[in-house]
Amino acid sequence: MPVVTFDYNDFINLLGHKISKDKLIEKIPMIGADLDKVEDDEISIEFFPDRPDLASVEGIARASRAFFDFETGLTTYDIKKSDIVTTVDSSVKKVRPFVVTALVKNVTMTDELIASLMDLQEKLHFGLGRNRKKIAIGVHNFEPVKAPFTYKAVDPGSVQFVPLGKIESMTMSEILKKHEKGVDYAHILEDFDKHPLIIDSNNNVLSYPPIINGILTEVTPFTTDIFIDVTGTDRKAVNHALNIVVTALAERGAQIFTTAVKDGNETFVSPDLTPVEKKLSVDYVNKILGTNLNEKQVIACLKKMGHSAKKMSDGQILVEIPAWRADILHDIDLVEDVAVGYGFERFETDSPKALTFGWDLPMQVFHDGLRNIMIGLGFNEVTTFTISNEKDEFNKMGLDTGKRVQIENPIGEEYSCLRVNLIPSILKILNENRHHSLPQQIFELGIVVDDSFKNVHHLAFVKIDAKANFTECKSIAEAVLRDSGSKYQIEANDHPGFVKGRCASVICKNKKIGFFGEIHPRTISEFELEHPVIGLEIQADKLNQ
Repeated sequence: MPVVTFDYNDFINLLGHKISKDKLIEKIPMIGADLDKVEDDEISIEFFPDRPDLASVEGIARASRAFFDFETGLTTYDIKKSDIVTTVDSSVKKVRPFVVTALVKNVTMTDELIASLMDLQEKLHFGLGRNRKKIAIGVHNFEPVKAPFTYKAVDPGSVQFVPLGKIESMTMSEILKKHEKGVDYAHILEDFDKHPLIIDSNNNVLSYPPIINGILTEVTPFTTDIFIDVTGTDRKAVNHALNIVVTALAERGAQIFTTAVKDGNETFVSPDLTPVEKKLSVDYVNKILGTNLNEKQVIACLKKMGHSAKKMSDGQILVEIPAWRADILHDIDLVEDVAVGYGFERFETDSPKALTFGWDLPMQVFHDGLRNIMIGLGFNEVTTFTISNEKDEFNKMGLDTGKRVQIENPIGEEYSCLRVNLIPSILKILNENRHHSLPQQIFELGIVVDDSFKNVHHLAFVKIDAKANFTECKSIAEAVLRDSGSKYQIEANDHPGFVKGRCASVICKNKKIGFFGEIHPRTISEFELEHPVIGLEIQADKLNQ
């Protein structure tokens, strides 16, 4: 979770009200956080990741003014209009389609603001931005550039500029290979022939999103006017990120100016700080929380969380949600805010109203029986991740890439799809335990995703030993099948991950439900193992039918 570190005195200046450090430390976790550490006047708080608006001391101060009843309700900011226009070229639509911009003037670049702004930017990149893939933020000194601006996609070898942190000019292609940020984030653009770029009316480069800004617009301690761009693949996310950044600067006394973004036939103003309206039923709140709050109390709780709220003629409450609250998606999120505003410490504990007895589901009883069988055969149980990758699931097993559930925004190449078999996962466990003596024999009863994209339970085991062979594997497999009460047949089978002629299928009710045998030396090498391995994998749920 993101940790925000700030100075107590700087916080009090932003808050605009007096609150003792002890009371602050005691009460602020009630907003939704854990106190990390306190060293003199330096306070570190770990906020829950669903509140990106609290990823800076400025956002914490704004939320605290309402939560501590100093200034409840919706915070509003004075916003002026500028004549700045950013045109979105159609060439960028397939690469990184969305951009919003803003101008913030009269910024006083104190040490506290510089540190907070850089930290906020990185936290938004990592959390809301999915490590810059979903959104990326550019913060620029406005003085050296001239509007209007253009957001377009270009051949990465055709444009060069001096990136931040360097003194020599580079093409965009060179930045991806030589610049630290280019190396870190090149994978985001690797599938595209053209890359996004923001330039001014004189063709000066402001930003190469999501990689790096140009050094021309580097922010210094003397910068007073800041131009901000947020690009990304999700319109709501880029708007929330921009709103969070500009309002954080406004909390420091800066002036927000709107800009225009011309996207084809559509022209819209950004930032848009118009609150989102949502209706909330008091009965629904009380049903979820088990409370007996009236409209006035619910409204007070919502105002403590920075919302504007009023009773409507139909008995419901009209809530105006701040434009920087990216976490409010459904009514239940507002109910949670009511609970936070009410105070979790005020909820009374209670005993269950009915006495009931629970019992295991039949399938769970059967699974526990399978576990006992494997343990009785001398195997140790392991539990591995259900998230895997195509290389382990298919390539290393000698299989063609088959049907699988892919993850849209994977955090890395290791976690790009849901697993379709258990054996690759437990072979990785053997790899991580190569330093231990042999033999090693482990099993897992876990969930995989089948060809119809349904969750099913598989049972798998592997054994690594210098003398492991097909005969031993067959005897273990037959013991499992026999002791589970299954009626089965064993037939010869070919599997690319197993030695030809030393692999068999398990047949139940004329259907193939699994396989076992000696794992192929190629597969063993792919998992960086050095001794013979035998293994079995069967559809556990089919054994009980």
